[in-house]
Amino acid sequence: MSDQPRRPRPSGKPYRRPQKDPVRILAFEALRAVDERDAYANLVLPPLLRKARDKGDFDARDAALATELVYGTLRRQGTYDAIIATCVDRPLGEVDPPVLDVLSLGAHQLLGTRIPTHAAVSATVELARVVLGDGRAKFVNAVLRKVAREDLDGWLERVAPPYDEDPEDHLAVVHSHPRWVVSALWDSLGGGRAGIEELLRADNERPEVTLVARPGRATAEELLGEDAAVPGRWSPYAVRLSEGGEPGAVPAVRDGRAGVQDEGSQLVAIALANAPVDGPDRRWLDGCAGPGGKAALLAALAAERGALLVASEKQTHRAGLVARALDGNPGPYQVIAADGTRPAWRPGSFDRVLVDVPCTGLGALRRRPEARWRRRPQDLEGFAPLQRGLLRTALESVRVGGVVGYATCSPHLAETRAVVADVLKQHPGTDLLDARPLLPGVPDLGDGPDVQLWPHLHGTDAMYLALIRRTG
Repeated sequence: MSDQPRRPRPSGKPYRRPQKDPVRILAFEALRAVDERDAYANLVLPPLLRKARDKGDFDARDAALATELVYGTLRRQGTYDAIIATCVDRPLGEVDPPVLDVLSLGAHQLLGTRIPTHAAVSATVELARVVLGDGRAKFVNAVLRKVAREDLDGWLERVAPPYDEDPEDHLAVVHSHPRWVVSALWDSLGGGRAGIEELLRADNERPEVTLVARPGRATAEELLGEDAAVPGRWSPYAVRLSEGGEPGAVPAVRDGRAGVQDEGSQLVAIALANAPVDGPDRRWLDGCAGPGGKAALLAALAAERGALLVASEKQTHRAGLVARALDGNPGPYQVIAADGTRPAWRPGSFDRVLVDVPCTGLGALRRRPEARWRRRPQDLEGFAPLQRGLLRTALESVRVGGVVGYATCSPHLAETRAVVADVLKQHPGTDLLDARPLLPGVPDLGDGPDVQLWPHLHGTDAMYLALIRRTG
């Protein structure tokens, strides 16, 4: 080894090896997976966190920070893009995506967290040195120093169009939703600025983790014995975990006697199970059962009455998820892999049918914030034939006197009332039931007879439910 001192860098500063920050590196890896593979953060992040904990790199505070960095950056992506665009010397589309991810992580730390400005900038620049190299780190440093000159409110005054000139564009930038999503949600609410702003804000909040106690296997009282657990708001089977609660640490969840399920999804299953039917009540169908949350609750409720649940899912691997969710159910059930638009059963075979149809997912933007940037208005046209086909099959599958529940995790009118209205025109022997009395205690359910739940009003995903009785 030479005795000569290490040659200084051209700037006159000695070389310094980049310092690896496992929290921010993990957050960056999660964002790259979302961007490159069209992955969902709620599926990518948990295994990354488990791996980091197993290696001993993370404690609970590290995991919480990494989670906040990933979800916060994704939720506020539109706002941060508008801000970053004013701080770079080229169109945003010409900035390499990995660089833009690092800049967005830095912008979130500066504008969306309590991390001190100096720490936010230095930590992000250090991340850039590790994952991008020294040259790009200098670019990141220059941009973030410009971002740091204003707080979030100051930036919004600069980059958001005035509300009076373009209210939809203003809300899109301020609340970080695509303009077309703002317009669609506003239409679904029926107008009113207060309602739309409250909804958009709710979409940007971290949702609570909600558990469901599967009847006959666990009780809400049992789950309430866990640390950080509080009762659900509306479902008798729901228990909410306060911030920091870990579902995997709950024995009933590990055993499959309870699961993670939004309270809105629970209410849909409960309402269908409690809807009045004429005649026998022995055979139920979940026609779009994957990944199995509603099917598991329906199967447990059916078992209490001695009824059989048939859970049908087109995709084989998702049918496997349904089978795992139902494993251990106290009553009879059957899981099949079948196309819900080409049923493997005779018409009129069931007393109750649920179809929770594939949709844009605009009702679950709290949980899947990247979906707002991934979806396009033309996606509605792609889902429309499938949604109508599934509802038609459901109506053909239920007997006269039985009930169909049409549900979707989207409040978009093209996926909710428009679908129901179009299909019922072709099936005159049907009646819409008033679903509101089947959600006792739940306020702000509108004029009926269908029900639209909202994050800002009910603390749930924006689930839609229409109950239809077949009369002929």
